[in-house]
Amino acid sequence: MVEAISMAEIEERANRLGVDLSRLDLDSIALPPGEDFGIISDEDEDVLRDEEPMQFESGFGNVIVVDNLPVVPQEKFAKLEGVISKIYGQIGTIKKNGLWMPKNPENQKSVGYCFIEYTTPEEAELAREKTNGYKLDKSHIFIVNLFDDIDKYMKVPDKWAPPETKPYTPGENLHQWLMDEKARDQFVIRAGSDTEVMWNDPRQLKPELVYRRTFWTESFVQWSPLGTYLATVHRQGAAVWGGANTFNRLKRYAHPQVKLIDFSPGEKYLVTCSSHEPSNPRDTQVVLNIFDVRTEKSMRDFKGNADEFGIGGAGGVSGISWPTFRWGGGKDDRYFARLGRNMISVYETETFSLIDKKSIKVDSVMDFSWSPADPILALFVPELGGGNQPARVSLIQIPGKEELRQKNLFSVSDCQMYWQSNGDYLAVKVDRYTKTKKSTYTGFELFRIKERDIPIEVLELDNKNDKIIAFAWEPKGHRFAVIHGDSPRPDISFYSMRTAQHTGRVSKLTTLKGKQANALFWSPAGRFILLAGLKGFNGQLEFYNVDELETMATGEHFMATDVEWDPTGRYVATSVTSVHEMENGFNIWSFSGKLLYRIPRDHFFQMKLLLMNFEAY
Repeated sequence: MVEAISMAEIEERANRLGVDLSRLDLDSIALPPGEDFGIISDEDEDVLRDEEPMQFESGFGNVIVVDNLPVVPQEKFAKLEGVISKIYGQIGTIKKNGLWMPKNPENQKSVGYCFIEYTTPEEAELAREKTNGYKLDKSHIFIVNLFDDIDKYMKVPDKWAPPETKPYTPGENLHQWLMDEKARDQFVIRAGSDTEVMWNDPRQLKPELVYRRTFWTESFVQWSPLGTYLATVHRQGAAVWGGANTFNRLKRYAHPQVKLIDFSPGEKYLVTCSSHEPSNPRDTQVVLNIFDVRTEKSMRDFKGNADEFGIGGAGGVSGISWPTFRWGGGKDDRYFARLGRNMISVYETETFSLIDKKSIKVDSVMDFSWSPADPILALFVPELGGGNQPARVSLIQIPGKEELRQKNLFSVSDCQMYWQSNGDYLAVKVDRYTKTKKSTYTGFELFRIKERDIPIEVLELDNKNDKIIAFAWEPKGHRFAVIHGDSPRPDISFYSMRTAQHTGRVSKLTTLKGKQANALFWSPAGRFILLAGLKGFNGQLEFYNVDELETMATGEHFMATDVEWDPTGRYVATSVTSVHEMENGFNIWSFSGKLLYRIPRDHFFQMKLLLMNFEAY
């Protein structure tokens, strides 16, 4: 629990550090929103019972100490304070009388350091991050620490003591579920206050409970990409759990008020995100941490306002683009990158620093995406100069930053990029203006990444004015599907990047007319696809065999909101979550469209099938 200290201890500590407490407005120092003074809620008590809670520092968390300032006489105090206020006032709000510069009582000169009190600990953290090492002039380079950190460093013992050696205890096999005798898959659901891990047991026409816990998470749960861990989110931070039947807590990652999490593809790293929201949304302070999953160590943190992390997408909170970091280089988690204004910042995980210590400068870059298999970036730049400079899509090789291919595009309204799962192909959907600029039409630029010189083909639909509703590649395959036309009954076309008659050229396989579908879900094994009409389409389902170009079955899950295949491609789950007040629960279907069983659940929040990549094992 958080340690409580008396006022006498605070005064003694301040005297030791030379701090005049009379200059600090102690009554107005408040904990961050959501802080509970270490009192565990009923929900947390269930998770943390009989376990050592996470430890967080307490004290003057919103005060920083700026060292290596110029030593000046009293008549220059005001000038120096003005310079310091100008530097640090840009980062956050300094409290009234929150800048204090001690002086030497013997000569009345400053002593070379000062204390700055911000309104929030987040502002203090950001100030330390931004200005530690700031060069005021050749002789004065700032050394900035949190007040609490200085106190912590003073408690370090003078004599080194070797760490305690703990006996080795073998852990549970975290992949035990792969050896299930019935070859079943696991999934997790959240309904009401319960989170349950279950076996999908189609032979018994019902799920089998593996583990249930009440108030296991405060917002959502998430499987890691290879199925090793189940992650939960709490006010103190995130945690991962695993095991054959018990789901013990394995690791935890201290990040107060965490709201979002994201794993790297190879499960080596976990990204956590929190945001402190003041009255003015533009002042929202964002903190991101990248943890080593196995060691729990924070490898790097990123801090700033929401504007810095709101570029290039949606899906986050408080205007934050999520996932903020996009991972590249395949399953070895070697690189990660984020979009900035007129640049893409690419980091490597050996040192967690920028490649070549600088970002890739690209004027007006709008979006980028990684190849799933290779360290190749695809980026999109819109038209500039009123159309005098064309839009373009470029392929950049990392780490050398060489441009492998570029395609100029004209009269572009919008552009979206879709990688095939093996990185063999890249489809770029391009919305273009007509000559009158009053409407748009759509075509595709298809890049053959693995072929010599990366040839590009242009694909236009039979009716190029059709609206594109959905696009999806066949996993590990050469085919793709497009939903196009007008609702409520658009058409669905299937294409192949290679056929016996036209090797090396894209060709259309078939078009299905007038289907009630707005989403495409390929089987992870390819060949089969579920054509789904979700939400406003009332859950119409069609199970289609692309090899035979025939419908296997049709069905309906009224008001369905979500669809997920199991990782083997044998079963499909459809669900109605609590966005609807009625019909909550999930259905399990065979790959061919046979309804196996229904499970109704009130207040059904979430269903996640366990993910795994067989090639990784």
